[in-house]
Amino acid sequence: MPAKSKAQQKAAGAALSAKRGDAKVGDLKGASKSMYRSMSEKELDELASTKRTGKPEHAVKS
Repeated sequence: MPAKSKAQQKAAGAALSAKRGDAKVGDLKGASKSMYRSMSEKELDELASTKRTGKPEHAVKS
């Protein structure tokens, strides 16, 4: 599942870093904290590794 925006990708990267123990879980806020709790390391890796080319800064809500 590719990231839909740069913001989503950044949040997934922060959550992945905490999941791997490279960052503190207490430092997470908002979407990254939610992602940390609800997604597996594999899912977070897929979102965080999405190419940024052509992605909007924030996804448009429909």
